Amino acid sequence: MKLKNTAALNALKAQSLKLIETRRVADTVTAKNTQGLKHVMVCGGPGCHSSGSPGIAERLEEELKQRGLSEQIKVFQPGCFGFCEKGPMIEIHPDNVTYCEVSADDVATIVEEHFIQGKQVEHLLYMDPNTKERFASNIPFYDGQLRIALRNVGHIAPENILEYIAADGYQALSQVLFNMTPLDVIDVLKDSGLRGRGGAGFPTGVKWEFTRKSQADQRYIICNADEGDPGAFMDRSVLEGDPHSVLEAMIIAGSTIGASEGYIYVRAEYPAAIHRLKIAIAQAREYGLLGKSILGSDFSFDIELKYGAGAFVCGEETALIHSIEGARGEPTVKPPFPAQKGLWGKPTCVNNVETLANIPAIILKGADWFASIGTEKSKGTKVFALAGKVNNVGLVEVPMGTTLRQIIFNIGGGIKQHKTFKAAQTGGPSGGCIPTKYLDSPIDYESLAAIGSMMGSGGLIVLDEDDCMVNIAKYFLEFTMDESCGRCTACRVGTKRLYEILTKITEGKGTLEDLENMEKLCHIIKDTALCGLGQSAPNPILSTLKYFRDEYVAHIVDKTCPAGVCQSLLKYEITDKCVGCTLCVKKCPMSCISGSTKKRHVIDQERCLKCGACMEQCRVIGAIIRH
Repeated sequence: MKLKNTAALNALKAQSLKLIETRRVADTVTAKNTQGLKHVMVCGGPGCHSSGSPGIAERLEEELKQRGLSEQIKVFQPGCFGFCEKGPMIEIHPDNVTYCEVSADDVATIVEEHFIQGKQVEHLLYMDPNTKERFASNIPFYDGQLRIALRNVGHIAPENILEYIAADGYQALSQVLFNMTPLDVIDVLKDSGLRGRGGAGFPTGVKWEFTRKSQADQRYIICNADEGDPGAFMDRSVLEGDPHSVLEAMIIAGSTIGASEGYIYVRAEYPAAIHRLKIAIAQAREYGLLGKSILGSDFSFDIELKYGAGAFVCGEETALIHSIEGARGEPTVKPPFPAQKGLWGKPTCVNNVETLANIPAIILKGADWFASIGTEKSKGTKVFALAGKVNNVGLVEVPMGTTLRQIIFNIGGGIKQHKTFKAAQTGGPSGGCIPTKYLDSPIDYESLAAIGSMMGSGGLIVLDEDDCMVNIAKYFLEFTMDESCGRCTACRVGTKRLYEILTKITEGKGTLEDLENMEKLCHIIKDTALCGLGQSAPNPILSTLKYFRDEYVAHIVDKTCPAGVCQSLLKYEITDKCVGCTLCVKKCPMSCISGSTKKRHVIDQERCLKCGACMEQCRVIGAIIRH
């Protein structure tokens, strides 16, 4: 079925609305439910998927069929709901009830109690850990969030183009093709204040304008879906839960900059995202939304998938372009920028997934609407993968300017096990560590840069009192060192030298002079590395040196790790609380514990591996201590 014009698209939308009228779509609740249907949405996000949500969906369908309810109650697996900590989750509409931490064993109970008896399954409702209050809906985790990039994720079936069309899908494209000029689109994006969500924060409208102005017989649009930050899953969730939003934005971009071809560079490690992108591309072609004469216009555009092999450096746009061309994924010196000379030497616009996901909503709702959200220089919302020592791990989207405290303690529910917040690491391995005194700093591009961190693509890792900041810096530096393409000496050799110094310090072999040398080397690398990977690699070191220098000094001068993490600096000691049970003696792999039954034992510190096996086996609290 090829849509020949806007009228055909609108007619299809009207017909498709019945598919989603039972559910909440975006921020509205559609009350119309004339047929008495119920929709059971089983979270299909990566976290819930790995916890067994596909099996839950299958059991639900089987149970409903056995009870003769399969015609009245439909089961779907949309994208990520965001609240990964409490997965697998299911939502039931139009009842507006959410169940958390559901297992396949709960299915029969849900069908019997919720669908047949008409009552909520209380023990599966979310319970606030502090107030012990149960929530069937309006779970506090979602308070303060505003979904724009994630507006459809978790609400529509991603493998059904009709559901996307029912949720205003491809309406922005229709408006661009028939009611706006390319310059109109660029002006809307510039006025909206949308900036690239991949890390650098370059104004999207300006990038499109540069690409359009570059003289060439061919131009390209590339979606950068090479999400490689540890713990980051923002782009993945969009691709798995709302792939058509990215396709629509790419088609709009193609029309605006004068490109007839587009590429999505997606990680091969994202099989579900690739599967759904393939389906979405095929559906868009079938409905005449990709290919020749889109919606009956004179504009033709198509999209091809390219798979990344997992090289972190290919998130850098020039390295990504080389990879698509079949060359080694290495960055090149800029200028010329890809907007001037990119793929196959032609002007190329590279935007990441989240940036593109915002564009259809901006076209439909207007620049003023988007610009009214956020801060003066950072407009709109930002998606974060909230992870680490926080109670509510998950995917969150908040207005720019929201503080770290609001995200970590309101949405995130505070620190696990009531421990003390120590730092937040933003911006992935290239970001910095933000200490407690900046908890009330607004999250936007300028504020984060001012305190030595960066927005990055949206990773946000929470650290507590048990984390060693020296070891954290070492962990992230090891990642960037391994991911360096090796082309420039500053990154290839410089990161290795930094890692060697950090290793010395964590082993108790460092000197105060090492700190000075390390700091100097950090600034040299930042000033001389070829691309963003090398230039930002020292950020974790510089930020921890700035805010947690005392921990470095403790490792060097006192030969101790205050957090008790660095194994070489640990010391296990048996106290007078020892009852001489000999359990530690039996489990010690080095046989370095001596002592007779019912008498206090002694550890030979020179032979001790510091493995902690003795402490794990000891049944008397305080008999063995680590310091």
